[in-house]
Amino acid sequence: MASNLTRDEAHDRSRLVDVRAYHVDLDLTGDDEVFTSLTTVTFGCSRPGAGTFVDLTAAAVTEIVLNGQPVGPESFDGDRITLADLAADNELRVRASCSYSRNGEGLHRFRDPADGDVYLYSDLETSDAHRVYACFDQPDLKATFEFTVTVPAGWRVISNMAPDVTGEPAGTAAGQETARWHFPPSPLMSTYITAVAAGPYHEVLAEHDGIPLGLYCRQSLAQYLDPDEIFEVTRQGFDFFHQAFATRYPFGKYDQLFVPEYKAGAMENAGCVTFLEDYLFRSRVTDFRRQSRATTILHEMAHMWFGDLVTMRWWDDLWLNESFATWASVHSQAEATRWRGAWTSFAQLEKTWAYRQDQLPSTHPIAADVPDIEAVEVNFDGITYAKGAAVLKQLVAYVGLDNFLAGLRRYFGQYAWSNATLGDLLAQLAAASGRELAGWSKQWLETAGVNTLRPEFELAADGTFTEFAVRQEAPETHPVLRDHRIAIGLYDRTPAGLVRRRRVETDISGERTVVPALAGESQPDLVLINDDDLTYAKIRLDPHSMATLSTSIGEFTETLPAALCWAAAWDMCRDGELAARDYSPGLHPAGADRDQLGHRRLGDPDAAAPDRCRAAPVHRSGVAPNRAQPHRQRPARAAGAGRARLRYPARLRAGVRLGGHLPRRPGAAHRAAGRHRGHRRPGGGHRTALAAAAAAGQPGRRRRAADRGRAGP
Repeated sequence: MASNLTRDEAHDRSRLVDVRAYHVDLDLTGDDEVFTSLTTVTFGCSRPGAGTFVDLTAAAVTEIVLNGQPVGPESFDGDRITLADLAADNELRVRASCSYSRNGEGLHRFRDPADGDVYLYSDLETSDAHRVYACFDQPDLKATFEFTVTVPAGWRVISNMAPDVTGEPAGTAAGQETARWHFPPSPLMSTYITAVAAGPYHEVLAEHDGIPLGLYCRQSLAQYLDPDEIFEVTRQGFDFFHQAFATRYPFGKYDQLFVPEYKAGAMENAGCVTFLEDYLFRSRVTDFRRQSRATTILHEMAHMWFGDLVTMRWWDDLWLNESFATWASVHSQAEATRWRGAWTSFAQLEKTWAYRQDQLPSTHPIAADVPDIEAVEVNFDGITYAKGAAVLKQLVAYVGLDNFLAGLRRYFGQYAWSNATLGDLLAQLAAASGRELAGWSKQWLETAGVNTLRPEFELAADGTFTEFAVRQEAPETHPVLRDHRIAIGLYDRTPAGLVRRRRVETDISGERTVVPALAGESQPDLVLINDDDLTYAKIRLDPHSMATLSTSIGEFTETLPAALCWAAAWDMCRDGELAARDYSPGLHPAGADRDQLGHRRLGDPDAAAPDRCRAAPVHRSGVAPNRAQPHRQRPARAAGAGRARLRYPARLRAGVRLGGHLPRRPGAAHRAAGRHRGHRRPGGGHRTALAAAAAAGQPGRRRRAADRGRAGP
């Protein structure tokens, strides 16, 4: 990002200019420093005689012609071209020498040390299209794009559209044969999702449901490309999203490229998605690594609808763009692929990151003010991405999944090929669900901090609930009580394990909410008040449930409630309601099946040493309240859980956009400070954090490795 476009400038320009079409002609046959970019853009002006500017960062500009009249070189300041005296209909022609990138911004050039081949690919989010061609580089000025690309003979060129001219001889340049590729005009799209890649890429083609599919990587990695599994996930994703969104995939063909030196995990270029090539596994990997790759594939695919077909008006809604793709990727993975435990991974990785970030002094509301492009660089962290995705999951629960999907279908139908805001989405969801969402938005998106929910109940002599309520608390620094939609699960020990006997879904509002549906129920062995992990909140376990957990965590028949209970025990310890000595000893009794929680699958370093953190037997006091005595559940220090068992390696913690979507672990050469996809870091290092965890196996899009310290399991 070179030119720091402000929101006010973008707003004024979008009111003045109506961009219609670009024709971009790139000559990539020169030296390894610069390439020739020739852009012709047609646009209208709502106030003839007014002036504006077009974005371009280039080493040199050799031609500027507006409506047939040359424009002086003084109009170009290195990042912008000033245009004066516009007509109602305009044609601008700009020829420039643009620089190849070595940091992944713009058009990146890479020479493969294995065989000397050269590979190029573009990466233009958030605002780097003007490093490749002159343009109005903001998301709400959509247009059609027609690319012509001249390359050395023998290269492939991949772009948003399928080519209608492939490798046509174009003479010689610098002593080598050249070839011309042409791509017909695209549908309306924003500049940041346009794409060009060129080089001797290895290619594998397929087709599904009338959609041509392509996979690409450099030749030296072709043996590691796994087309069967990648195509399988791709097909499953298309089938699921077509049914869920009731809108066909809008961009014709669908190519996926694994590219070198990528600073992101992936990027949702329309019809031409780019991925970190670490997703090409060069040795045997855990199934969780494969799950993480599938999450990223589905994340980027979801952006084809939410982000590409309908695009945010300005970057202050980038959190929504990424959060939706994260939710959609996990939802589709859990429903349509073999990784049915995807929501457990989300709870263990995404949400624990968010909880930690939200309890630091640096926390902030999800909805950030983004006055200019540089602000995008600094506002995206565990709150924006992880909490944003968790809160979107709560919104789905709050309005109901069927209503949420119905609202999405209306949203896609109304705003296809244009731009929209959070308010536009909420209006469609409110219409579909009947829920009032303005207050919900204010509570959840404009305030910081995490609530605590705890069970509060009284028991009759026969052990049944005479009253069951949920008490909500807020930290003093952020005293906001929110509306929650939660599920309450009652779990009993059975010969088959800890099994849910009953599930009650209810709204929680204010300080205390009574749940009449549970009156008369016998007290279970364990009460879980955010069952299915619907809301974003810390939860508490009553003493009886804690006693059950301390001896029976390995008996859960499902992974998600086990992960939620473990996280609750950690939060109780962190907040001083559970002694540290009680936290470590009890949650791994002999014979417990740690693998059901995914610990070994995730490579838990403590999984092979279950007794490392065990406390002395003298500290292992059980807590089993008298079932016959009525009491209000304000947990005393209770027998606890083993913190060490759910602690993941840093490489798994450092990595969601996911769109665009994944980070890298600290010290990795890619996105060491960036996003899952979408946000950037100051100084040009945007999206690096997302890339490393992508490689390491973290689902989701774009986040900072430096911010990835873990609070708990």
